[in-house]
Amino acid sequence: MPSKKALVRRPGPRLAEGLVTHIERASVDIDLAVEQWEAYVGTLRAHGWETVEVDPADDCPDAVFVEDTVVMYKNVALIARPGAGSRRGETSGVEEAVAGLGCSVHWIWEPATLEGGDVLKVGDTLYVGRGGRTNAAGVQQLRAAFEPLGARVVAVPVSTVLHLKSAVTALPDGTVVGHPRVVDHPSLFPRFLAVPEESGGHVVLLGGGALLMAASAPKTAELLAGLGHEPVLVDISEFEKLEGCVTCLSVRVRELYA
Repeated sequence: MPSKKALVRRPGPRLAEGLVTHIERASVDIDLAVEQWEAYVGTLRAHGWETVEVDPADDCPDAVFVEDTVVMYKNVALIARPGAGSRRGETSGVEEAVAGLGCSVHWIWEPATLEGGDVLKVGDTLYVGRGGRTNAAGVQQLRAAFEPLGARVVAVPVSTVLHLKSAVTALPDGTVVGHPRVVDHPSLFPRFLAVPEESGGHVVLLGGGALLMAASAPKTAELLAGLGHEPVLVDISEFEKLEGCVTCLSVRVRELYA
């Protein structure tokens, strides 16, 4: 029986100071962000996910984007080494949380950098974005950690967005979705579906055909509903101001061994 646990981390008081790389900075309403985060977590729970709250890292403005701190494959947690130095303090709480779930824990070591938002899993294929936050050594260490467990690691150049998953994610059938303007090489994916909005390229598979998506992608939601999927929309506007998307706000742990 697959596990349905999701690691989440509450937004901290310094959220508005979070890093912005590819977009203009806009002011963030922290109270609204907390409301939106609670609604996001509530949506996960409503779809059968048990949420595990990671200890806060209030000195790290970007800590709410918990996905960047770890990559899960089977029951192995690979603790990331963020490319942004200000984010390195985020990993210790996540390491404790995954160890507490019974995961086997491995680490990315210097000089490698790797952020979880750069890793897209489609079955046993791990696409890893080689861009601003993940370097070549990070790609090599990801391969070394997961190829012996049966993964195939495919490196993908990323130049126009922060992370690979800022550009593309995958539907339950493995089709990769993304907005063409931000996808460097759609031909690297066996099946690629262009969607009309940038935030439409971000889906979280909730199970049972349901797709967690941002409310800022109504046209994509309509497109995917027409293809037989069930979009579940959440407003994450305050996190989008910090280049966040629905995938970054949780780590879905699907393959814990009982």
